[in-house]
Amino acid sequence: MTSKKELVILLVEDSAITRKMEIKVLNSLGYHNILEAEDGQHALRLLRDNPHVALVISDWNMPGMGGLDLVRALRSQEAYRELPFIMATGRAQMKERMEAAEAGANNVITKPFAPQELQSAIEDTLSGKTLAGRTHTHVRHPECTASGLLRLKVAHIQITDHLTLGVLKHFLDSGKQTPRHFQLETLCMSSWNPVQKALAEGEVDAAFVLAPLAMDLFAYGVPLHIVLLAHKNGSIAVRKKAPDRSLKAMFQGKTFYIPHELSIHHILSHMFFQGLGLHPGMVSNAGCDVFYEVVPPVRMPEFLSGQPGACGFMVAEPIGTKAIAAGVADELFLSGELWENHPCCVVAVRDEILEQHPAAVQELVALLVQAGKFISTNPDSAAEIGVEFLDPQGTLGLKKAILKNVLTDPMGIKTDDLLPVADDFVKIQDYMVERMGLGSRIDIHRLLDLRFAEKACLEAGGMARRSVLHDAGAFAREKVSALENQAALSSKANLDREGQYLIFNLMEQAYGVDVLSVKEIVGMMPIRSLPETPVEVKGVVNLRGKVIPVVDLRCKFGLPELPYHDRTCIIILEIPGGDRLVPLGIVVDSVSHVENIKAGHIEDAPAYGLGAPLEYIAGMAKHGDAVRILLNVHRLFSNPEALLAEKWNERRKAA
Repeated sequence: MTSKKELVILLVEDSAITRKMEIKVLNSLGYHNILEAEDGQHALRLLRDNPHVALVISDWNMPGMGGLDLVRALRSQEAYRELPFIMATGRAQMKERMEAAEAGANNVITKPFAPQELQSAIEDTLSGKTLAGRTHTHVRHPECTASGLLRLKVAHIQITDHLTLGVLKHFLDSGKQTPRHFQLETLCMSSWNPVQKALAEGEVDAAFVLAPLAMDLFAYGVPLHIVLLAHKNGSIAVRKKAPDRSLKAMFQGKTFYIPHELSIHHILSHMFFQGLGLHPGMVSNAGCDVFYEVVPPVRMPEFLSGQPGACGFMVAEPIGTKAIAAGVADELFLSGELWENHPCCVVAVRDEILEQHPAAVQELVALLVQAGKFISTNPDSAAEIGVEFLDPQGTLGLKKAILKNVLTDPMGIKTDDLLPVADDFVKIQDYMVERMGLGSRIDIHRLLDLRFAEKACLEAGGMARRSVLHDAGAFAREKVSALENQAALSSKANLDREGQYLIFNLMEQAYGVDVLSVKEIVGMMPIRSLPETPVEVKGVVNLRGKVIPVVDLRCKFGLPELPYHDRTCIIILEIPGGDRLVPLGIVVDSVSHVENIKAGHIEDAPAYGLGAPLEYIAGMAKHGDAVRILLNVHRLFSNPEALLAEKWNERRKAA
């Protein structure tokens, strides 16, 4: 097989931004010999001039010749009949995967994809594992422990919608609950793509998954049933922070992010945009004036702030509230305002488990119902559990205050009534098929297996919440009026700044950094200088075998330098670097204490007169007559120090 270094890949993608991102992913996997084409016609010309191309990765939707027409054109020519071809698309329906296979695509990968997903698709394609040779009737063979318990593998992603699973896991890990029929293993996945694949190919026993996605899998023969709702409500639509403009003008001609084509977020945002008089759709759809793009939920705030053409996104919490709190977005609407008590994510279980281990399924459902009621009555404790479950590595920067706000919002997520209602799924299917041209019609009553939920909900007691879908046009008009007359910031806007801060001093001024960013505090130690680095980068230290760059914060802020003394400290921070946290040290005059600072005590910084550049400041906290300047670590070390820290971290790992 050709080595990665030698493999010539033709990447066909009309969006320059997306093309750049995909090239970055390919480079990270070791592929650097890449040709770029803007559409199918351009790709054909490049293929004629470059006979050594060994793999084509093409977008589906492109102006002119799209990916489907391109693969058909290639398969009609003898020279390209066997050329490996991967269709990369945001179109996630099973019928479209089959259409791509019939046209001659060897593989389909759903955008957005993680590096490991693309690597797997490339390896499968080059080794001959193609769509044509696959079946969607993979059999799942249940695994049991030595004592006979079902080893129950359940997939999920990092969203509040899946908190009932996190609370259940907490109960089991802490010994508060001990299942008699199963042993739980939760699998946190990067996006909906691997969840869909794992469920379809029998890699897991169950999954917390989007309801429309489960419906589509069922339509194409994947042996599964929906046994419970994961929650009701719980999603939010936000718009980019921008100067005052009409809502319609803000979205017209712009890109709006959704987590998956087959999602409630797609449906409800589609209703809302149509209520505004807009015509939303994918970029290739004729006549559209708001363009959907599928993006991993955890990356939506980053994409919204970084892309000029982006106007907003709709996603499960706490991603939206986190973006509002960080100053990236403003609230547009909560999903429960448009469709009260709507379903969104469901618990889908493979048929092999339902048939062979019904007692384990009944116990799982009963415990999830109990977990849902715990969340409803104990939002403070549930928020604490949720931070650990949804953000165990701290990569999201999730805080308890944000999650508690999400759990206590009157129109937010509901977990105390998880019984599926067939009519709600009929509404989803009717709108997708008739208004959006998505999905295939199924027998909803065959999809739902309610015997477990009915028993569990009856035993747990409580009230049933009836769903109410409001008129989208009237709702949009109300929102336009409310937002145009709203002068105050959303109550969510300060939540990201609340929390515990490590207080330290520079020139007799107190500063604070979020303790979640602090790894440890050490006294001064020898610093090895580095050539060709910014003046504030003093060099690196060797801390227990780890080489860590060190920045003098006085120099960073343009303050007079001071000889280091016996109270001078190095605070070791963990800052975002790529897809992980990397260590970086800051030199400060002295460290004082840890202080709990509430959102109500934090104000925005004035435009001048502080001992640090304004862009580095998260806010100011008053403490009696004193003021603490709270620093935003993400902005403070965005570049070039974070890149330096990441480089040293990679060099250390390679050594």
